[in-house]
Amino acid sequence: MESVKKFLKRKDIIISAKRYGIDAMGAMAQGLFCSLLIGTIINTIGLQFGVKALSKTIATIAGTEYTVGGLAAAMSGPAMAVAIGYALHCPPLVLFSLITVGFASNALGGAGGPLAVLFVAILSAEIGKAVSKETKVDILVTPCLTILSGMLLSAWLAPALGKAAMKLGDIIIWGTELQPFFMGMLVSLSVGMALTLPISSAAICAALGLTGLAGGAALAGCCAQMVGFAFMSLPENGWGGLISQGLGTSMLQMGNIVKNPRIWIAPCLVSVITGPIATCIFKLRMNGAAVSSGMGTCGLVGPIGVYTGWIQDISNGGKTGISAFDWAGLLFICLILPAFLTPLINTLCIRFGWVKRGDMKL
Repeated sequence: MESVKKFLKRKDIIISAKRYGIDAMGAMAQGLFCSLLIGTIINTIGLQFGVKALSKTIATIAGTEYTVGGLAAAMSGPAMAVAIGYALHCPPLVLFSLITVGFASNALGGAGGPLAVLFVAILSAEIGKAVSKETKVDILVTPCLTILSGMLLSAWLAPALGKAAMKLGDIIIWGTELQPFFMGMLVSLSVGMALTLPISSAAICAALGLTGLAGGAALAGCCAQMVGFAFMSLPENGWGGLISQGLGTSMLQMGNIVKNPRIWIAPCLVSVITGPIATCIFKLRMNGAAVSSGMGTCGLVGPIGVYTGWIQDISNGGKTGISAFDWAGLLFICLILPAFLTPLINTLCIRFGWVKRGDMKL
């Protein structure tokens, strides 16, 4: 047993919730962002602004036509797998082999591909790390074992994981359609908290395929956390802090939350408030990429995702146009309500002595 521990330590194989649930999952979201999400944004820019270079077909593969954005989106599996491998500190031969593994697991996982990629890429990466540089023909052994293990795991696990992820996502989406008020609160609060915690809300939404009303509730929760923390900590952190949290991430406050968990009261309450407002009043739907549901206002990806969903709905005939009410709903949920309500609730927390000035200093 001791020899196994020494071997794992030498190979930097750390079996822990942090390594797999935080580091790998967070990296997966970045890989998804740099492929599927960016591809979707490029396609939207090309169509909306009439940029022919971005909207025309540049490649036809197996009868499928691809634009620039389409090619970027098609590489989401390899991008996620390589990002996971990078987070797990894979040697070069293992890292490059994960390109094939990511493509296979994402394809076999279907609509739930991101969850399949997460599991398969982690397992094949660790197998590859275990054999890396253990033989004199490393350049053959390491890629072969990494790819073959990834293929076998993809064939065995990916379809089941993909179906399970989509089934759970469908249940959440169905529940939100059936009970938009209560599910709006639950989804908004849970995904919003996941965004601030050192885990990836974007990866969770992508893995579950969280779109529609449930995606709108998730976006509301994320915006409540990011915009909420940004504005209620404005006295301590100034405009620089507002931008870094409002357009970056509320995860910056995690250290302060550990010191005083009560600073989290206001953003969480606002998540509970804005979630059902998004689902019941504005009927805010995330019909763009599911990963956008968990991005909030980070780089304005969440609002852009809603907008791309509107455009897709219009092109598919599901929506006749974008109304002033649509824009008002997006603005109120993503900016106005969190910016107004969170500092207001936090002021009450200060009066009760739960929070004091300086508790959110970055």
